[in-house]
Amino acid sequence: MMNTLVDGYRALVLGASGAIGQAWLQQLQHDTRCDTAMGLSRSGEPSLVLEDEASLQQAAASVAGSGPFHLILDATGALVIDGRGPEKRLDELDGVALMRAMQVNTIGPALLLKHFVPLLASGERVIWAKLSARVGSIEDNRKGGWYGYRASKAALNMVLQTAAIEITRRRPLAVIAALQPGTVRSRLSYPFVGVDALDPQDSASQMLAALDGLPATGRAIFIDRRGQPIPW
Repeated sequence: MMNTLVDGYRALVLGASGAIGQAWLQQLQHDTRCDTAMGLSRSGEPSLVLEDEASLQQAAASVAGSGPFHLILDATGALVIDGRGPEKRLDELDGVALMRAMQVNTIGPALLLKHFVPLLASGERVIWAKLSARVGSIEDNRKGGWYGYRASKAALNMVLQTAAIEITRRRPLAVIAALQPGTVRSRLSYPFVGVDALDPQDSASQMLAALDGLPATGRAIFIDRRGQPIPW
């Protein structure tokens, strides 16, 4: 499945209880070239709580002995937070909700980078991939709305781009990617999807195939599930 990683590669999925996270973990566990495929989530043990940095640090320490990892997939994030969905108009903006969107979709993933990047292998091809969203593209924003989700994903993309520059100084073979998975059937997207929503397994397999073909460029790469570039 991941043919460009070393045979016997080790993989870790963060946010493994979500629809895409589960699909990723299942597919990696069935990849005969993958020696180890592990998952961490909010509901697991140890618990991965984006709003609690201590839990992230503890979770990283708990799996360090199973590394170093060649593939880390971050499937964390949320569209509906505390029962509140995306805003459609300026008059719907709420300061607390905006901060929560940043906390879950930007700050938490940034802290995951802080604590889990050191677990990546050195001297070999490695991949760090994070679920982002096309609506986080500033250039591609044509419809407006969804202020908090858009802003938090745009900020996430900047975090990934900045981290990529630092990571590849020590790991020049590293690939850092922001991924648009498409609209899949999941708890996150349930209130907003149509009948043509993707099966999570299909989206997950397409993203893995796209990641497998990406070059190490020293920069983060923003792509959709088919590997097509998305403007930042």
